[in-house]
Amino acid sequence: MPSVPASASAFLHVALFALIPAAAAVVGAAIAAYRRPGPAMCSHLQHLAAGVVFSVVAVEILPDVVHRRQPWLLVVGFALGVALMLALEHFAGKSEERPGNAPTAAAHTALFASLGIDVFLDGLLIAIGFNAGGQAGQLLTVVLAVELLSTGLALSATLGAAGMKPARIVAASAALFSLIVAGAAAGAWFSPLLAGAMLDLILAFGLAALLFLVTEQLLVEAHKVPETPLSTALFFVGFIAFLLLGMESG
Repeated sequence: MPSVPASASAFLHVALFALIPAAAAVVGAAIAAYRRPGPAMCSHLQHLAAGVVFSVVAVEILPDVVHRRQPWLLVVGFALGVALMLALEHFAGKSEERPGNAPTAAAHTALFASLGIDVFLDGLLIAIGFNAGGQAGQLLTVVLAVELLSTGLALSATLGAAGMKPARIVAASAALFSLIVAGAAAGAWFSPLLAGAMLDLILAFGLAALLFLVTEQLLVEAHKVPETPLSTALFFVGFIAFLLLGMESG
């Protein structure tokens, strides 16, 4: 299985790809800071991203995990991925559960901390995708750009409701979402050193994180508005488009 080379050019290649979802997130935050798109548009984006994530898992990540034939490492890595994502969701939920919808400074700190870890992990997933070979890294970049665009919209709306000025919202979002570049750079730096059992664990962890992203984040948020035929269709459009892309690249 090809891996990300340890050369400086390959390292920069992964880091530069990670700038795409980081930029999308900041654009989303800036849009929502001044004029937020309607819930229907956000739902459409989330459905599209969910379909693409499922396609990336099916075409690029899952076949590689199955091919490696390490069931115990798969179970351990998968369980660790689910456990960490559940913990992040728990702390993010706690930060939002404030009486009277008046978030405190502590709530904002918890929200930023949980989002920061999540975004850093997204960067690691990009590096894992490049390490898996094929088009996984590029596909994950597009997937996470759509996902973080909607995350930027939601974060900006939350901070705006708390009274933060638009310029500060954009600056805070830029600092937060730059962590995806840090995560991708860290993954690209260390992935050439990984082999055998550790690589199996990381691939299984990434598989769990991506599935959790779809089932417990993207689709949950997307279904907070009434379902429409268009939003449902966009899920399948995202899936088939990247399935076809994966077939062509294979």
